[in-house]
Amino acid sequence: MTGWTKTRITITTEDRRAGSGLGLNPKTIRYYEEIGLLPEPKRTSSGYRVYTAADQERLRFIAKAKAMGLTLEEIAEILRLREGGEQPCRHVVELLDNKVAQVDRYVRALSDFRQELVGLREEAAESATTEAHYCRIIERHEGAHHDEHLLSGFIQAPHKKHRSS
Repeated sequence: MTGWTKTRITITTEDRRAGSGLGLNPKTIRYYEEIGLLPEPKRTSSGYRVYTAADQERLRFIAKAKAMGLTLEEIAEILRLREGGEQPCRHVVELLDNKVAQVDRYVRALSDFRQELVGLREEAAESATTEAHYCRIIERHEGAHHDEHLLSGFIQAPHKKHRSS
């Protein structure tokens, strides 16, 4: 078959060591290479990746930045600024200010939503047995319309398996 090449990817001890202690698996490290967060490493004659101490330090930086809530795109911008000779800390302060404002919005939205749920629960105790098409508690509810995108990462219904009788 012309036009097709066969690529063999081997997970080596070096791949594992590069991410050791950081909770990174080899696929994550290769993804970071793919998107440009980590430079493509040198390879041995047999094709194994060889990571340097600088690569490992960069991986540590990426892991710490992610733990602070920064996105891969934001981390890439920080790395670009640094590689361009700039001190990126001022930019990081702006990113952190934005994260704080975002968390404040989440907290307000969650607090409002909690108050609504508490009120709804109080109403529910009174109308739980009242006739309704489906459930009177939900049908009567006319609460605020919440930003589902804003709350999506915080509120998830527990998943229960229902058995058929």
